[in-house]
Amino acid sequence: MKLYGGIDAGQSRTVATIADESGRELGRGEAGPADEIGQDANSTRLRDALRSAYDKAAAAAKLPADARCQRVVAGISGYEGRVYGRAPELPSRELVFVHDAVIAHAGAFEGGPGVVVIAGTGSVSYGANERGETVTVGGWGYLFGDEGSAFWFARRAIEDAIRDEDAGKKNPFAQTLLHHFGRSSLHELVRSFYAGEISRTALAEFAQATIERSGSDPAGERYVQQCAQALADLAVRTMARIGLHAGPLAFLGGMTKSAVMKSAIASAVEESAPEAKLIEPAGDAVSGALFLARKP
Repeated sequence: MKLYGGIDAGQSRTVATIADESGRELGRGEAGPADEIGQDANSTRLRDALRSAYDKAAAAAKLPADARCQRVVAGISGYEGRVYGRAPELPSRELVFVHDAVIAHAGAFEGGPGVVVIAGTGSVSYGANERGETVTVGGWGYLFGDEGSAFWFARRAIEDAIRDEDAGKKNPFAQTLLHHFGRSSLHELVRSFYAGEISRTALAEFAQATIERSGSDPAGERYVQQCAQALADLAVRTMARIGLHAGPLAFLGGMTKSAVMKSAIASAVEESAPEAKLIEPAGDAVSGALFLARKP
């Protein structure tokens, strides 16, 4: 039996799947973040996350200890053609690294044309047309971009609260922030992030928690609408770059899963790109990685 593996290595978690030659999934496994933002040449963050997720998938599949895949494709958040830390090693005859947007597109469209917007801890958009032309838009990281992402959501909320405090105004969201992170002041909250006590993943989790209760929180609803518009704008720019003004268009990632965000995104797309055909993705990013691994 030939085995193939697909891995979605993100900023919040890493998911691996192993399947047979027919595409039947045998097992899945999860591990922690795998992105290499801020990592040096001695970092094992990516290597450890890939291996841990793969080993858990192999255990779930009840594979023998000497089992090897024909090919494993790993989509890595922010991948630019090189590994910055320690090189990953997996039991596979071939190990291929690509940008996570590539596997998300493969999962959404299974090799066909379209534009996919991925929004989790970070954000990026990727499109491919019928002529095979591709383009990546966004994905500039949490300092310079990632608009519409979970980190961007939290950062906007904190920025607004800070601005209001400096102006002597009461911010309706400040207490929500302080309560969630267990801090007594905005100064303490900001220092905790700079000191590494509050991670980017923790900020992303705050965004998800806020979205879940946004129906009863007008202040949170405002940020939901801002995120939805930012993601729609990413889609519009990507469609324009490759001439796919009618799509198809799909949204993937943790920020796009809730009913509240789906509705907000659909409204923003209708307003910004009324010709675009918004579809449900055929599969998720890890299934896209597996699709590419099995591709001849």
